[in-house]
Amino acid sequence: MLKTSLATLVNHCDQILRTKEFGDYDGAVNGLQTENSGNVTRIAATVDASLATVKLAIAAKADLLIVHHGLFWSPSHPWTGKRYELLQLLIENNLAVYSSHLPLDAHPKLGNNTLLCAALGLRNLKPFFPSHGRDIGLQSRQKISRDELTKRLHRATGSKPLLIPGGQETCERIGVVTGGAGGDMKLAAEAGVDTFITGEGPHWTYALAEELGLNVFYAGHYATETFGVKALAAALSKKFKLPWTFLDHPTGL
Repeated sequence: MLKTSLATLVNHCDQILRTKEFGDYDGAVNGLQTENSGNVTRIAATVDASLATVKLAIAAKADLLIVHHGLFWSPSHPWTGKRYELLQLLIENNLAVYSSHLPLDAHPKLGNNTLLCAALGLRNLKPFFPSHGRDIGLQSRQKISRDELTKRLHRATGSKPLLIPGGQETCERIGVVTGGAGGDMKLAAEAGVDTFITGEGPHWTYALAEELGLNVFYAGHYATETFGVKALAAALSKKFKLPWTFLDHPTGL
């Protein structure tokens, strides 16, 4: 059985993702979140670190779990009840967890935004949408009808997006920010896009999109963020000759 040291894998991830150069939300805690005994033989990837996905990783016999949303988004103490069960499972099953949030959103090759744009056939991409001191999204100047973009999003993510038809039928300047950026759609409009693709947003953003004259596609927070963890795990698998698997645990959100 082939194996690679956990430290080697973590250092490689930190370097290619430029983890230390990114600001992020406090709960993101990018990088290695839990250690194992020191070696990796099988990699699993999933969007969210949770009790359910940790159990799936253990069933898959993984000793490294790559995630986009890590263990500490919600209050992580005290370690009682289900939190204790989660900690116990990680330790007893020798499962390390590596998390990458904004670094994986913004990566030019492995990133959620880059890969979603590729799946949508968007070209002439330029960075936009600043977050924590860095542009994390992409925009494209390209004429596509709203109906066609709906179909492409459905194919790319596997679920039909919600459209707020606040703008013109033909989309000409399209911005993409995976995840939960709907609450910041005004920032997207100020950047000059007429169409904004993200994962989800609050109820009040429907009226705001109409007021801004902005087409908004909510394609699912989970659905728009499966791309990066898959790409990172596949890249690690190729480089270090380790098997990997994607653990699909959709939230429907």
